[in-house]
Amino acid sequence: MCQALCVLQNQGSCSLGLFHFHSLSLPPASPFLFTAFQGPTSFRVIQISSFANSTWAHSQGSGWLDDLQIHGWDSDSGTATLLKPWSKGNISDEEFAELEEIIRVYFYRFTQDIQGSATKFQLKFPIETQVTAGCELRSGGSIVSFFRGALGGLDFLSAEKDTCVPAPEGGSRAQHICKLIMQYPAVINIVRKLLFDTCPRYLLGVLDAGKAELQRQVKPEAWLSSGPSPGPGRLLLVCHVSGFYPKPVWVRWMRGEQEQPGTRHSDLLPNADWTWYLRTTLDVAAGEAAGLSCRVKHSSLEGQDIILHWGHSISTASIILAIIVPSLILLLCVALWYKRRW
Repeated sequence: MCQALCVLQNQGSCSLGLFHFHSLSLPPASPFLFTAFQGPTSFRVIQISSFANSTWAHSQGSGWLDDLQIHGWDSDSGTATLLKPWSKGNISDEEFAELEEIIRVYFYRFTQDIQGSATKFQLKFPIETQVTAGCELRSGGSIVSFFRGALGGLDFLSAEKDTCVPAPEGGSRAQHICKLIMQYPAVINIVRKLLFDTCPRYLLGVLDAGKAELQRQVKPEAWLSSGPSPGPGRLLLVCHVSGFYPKPVWVRWMRGEQEQPGTRHSDLLPNADWTWYLRTTLDVAAGEAAGLSCRVKHSSLEGQDIILHWGHSISTASIILAIIVPSLILLLCVALWYKRRW
């Protein structure tokens, strides 16, 4: 690993963040792990770099299990931040430190390459680059790896097997950089080792280390409300579903057993406790709202769907409390009044 790092430090102006290694299967992972696991199935590192001019640049890095962030990157200290107790998986402290050093050198070289070669490759400031790399556990237990790079949100270069392929959106710049990259096979070998050796080992290890949290089942809570009126004589019915994990959820507005056309879903949004929130709406005529219900399916419910009927969202318990609590307060006041008199 250290020898590879020394090679990386002396490769000249070759940027690593421009490859897309197509799915290359490794030997299958344990079938038991795949069939038993119901949480995240991929790990990816995301890099976003901004270049205001030839002297100012800022890069952000993060590591994700599907939509769950488990790593951050402190650009000031050049170290990874572990957001979960199990974020290191089965990677040793020594190997983790070596990976941090590779990332530090990568960020340094990448910044130098962009700032020093902007004029040569006709890049105009400000410049935004995006990179994502990682691996994914697929059906059947195989693991595939990927590395994608973009410039300004558009595909720039890709690599298939040992060939660098410029994206059409990249134009002549992508073609020139592709030719340059192919002159540095040692750099490509480093990236391949990280993608096809380190990443799969890490993915299986972190899924096992974090399985107690990643495979947990948290039941959703659901409630109804009305949104802003879409127009005269119309209602916007809103079904809120929150606090569920894992992420997959099914929410529909129904009339009996019939799904209602026109149901709209918000994006799934994360809560602070690593659970999820979804908002589902339906625009209906005011006279057609009666008889509609919101139905929620989630793995944590074990087939016991949540069904909320429009106009009947106040539970029986709430009605009982609304009657009993005022009565108890009245009785308490009467008792205090008699006590003071006597």
